[in-house]
Amino acid sequence: MSDLAKSFAKTKLASLPPPEPLQEDPYYEDDSSSASSMSSTGTVIPTSSQRPAPLLHWTSYYAQEFYLERKARADKKAAKFHVYLTPPGSLKAPLLVLHHGAGSSALSFGLFAKEIRKAMPELGVLAVEAREHGSVVWNEDGSVDEDLSIDLLSRDMLDMLELTKSKMAWTELPSMVLIGHSLGGAVITHAANEGVLGHKLMGYAVLDVVEGSAIELIQHMQAYLSTRPESFPTLEAAIDWHIRSRTLRNPQSARASVPSLLLQTADGRWTWKTDLSSTKPFWENWFTGMSAKFLKGKGAKLLLLAGTDRLDKELMIGQMQGKFQLQVFPAAGHFLHEDLPEKTAEVVVEFVKRNDRSALILPPKVSTLLAQGKKV
Repeated sequence: MSDLAKSFAKTKLASLPPPEPLQEDPYYEDDSSSASSMSSTGTVIPTSSQRPAPLLHWTSYYAQEFYLERKARADKKAAKFHVYLTPPGSLKAPLLVLHHGAGSSALSFGLFAKEIRKAMPELGVLAVEAREHGSVVWNEDGSVDEDLSIDLLSRDMLDMLELTKSKMAWTELPSMVLIGHSLGGAVITHAANEGVLGHKLMGYAVLDVVEGSAIELIQHMQAYLSTRPESFPTLEAAIDWHIRSRTLRNPQSARASVPSLLLQTADGRWTWKTDLSSTKPFWENWFTGMSAKFLKGKGAKLLLLAGTDRLDKELMIGQMQGKFQLQVFPAAGHFLHEDLPEKTAEVVVEFVKRNDRSALILPPKVSTLLAQGKKV
């Protein structure tokens, strides 16, 4: 989010170079072939005159798609959560839990998830969508709950984990690594800091967001949002804008993720599914205190950035003290997992292998050897 704000604060869309012609792509097709467009009905549609854009070829990236229902109870509201899942290949294999950024979707991780499975086929992947981004939470009166505070977003993600466990009839949750981009980074950091996952949490990775630069650039977000088109005549035009504006630098990922960000209105145009301007009251809540939470949470820590200038003082000190692994991709934009999915996956796979306790072969305990009559 901060990278977008910075770039659009300096550049007017009118000065952008003309778009390169889009080539036909196997990842792009019209909405008549979407496997999940109809199943989305009733979850995020704000009015009867809108319908969700087709989620293009999600089956190329994930094995299953679920709409998980949370029943209302005293401490939680009724909800329908949208997730994609590729189950772990074995009982000991870890699960990557992916949380997108503000205004984005689970399909932003599509190419990254595919590369992860190429490099480490036994890894599981669960990509979740936040409320107002593909999932919906209802108030007691039936209206949509639009509270996007960090604590609630974190609880939603943890509930999606538990509901997935029930759906899959797992006896327990797998060991896991939480991975979050931008707002998602704040969500997974908050969850890790709460310690609810206990020994199941191997570690967590934050993609291109730190507290200092995020807070500093909040003031530019309205200016950035004012430069975005309010709607597009076609999905092709929306994809083209994301590429021309350098919001996304990978055309293949743009064709996979952009349609999931849009809704088609009654006049046939495509408009944003998530109203980012309406999330303004929560921006400071998302990122305030994030650096301290990132450093204090239990588990291995990975920070992937598109530039070292994003490090704030607290993280600079933590990095010099060796409290987390830092990886920088200068060639990527803010959506580094979309721009460079293969390189991002490579770093994450190495992070998982290095911290996977199930792969460790520990020496037998002294008490066990004595019980077996062996000398120690």
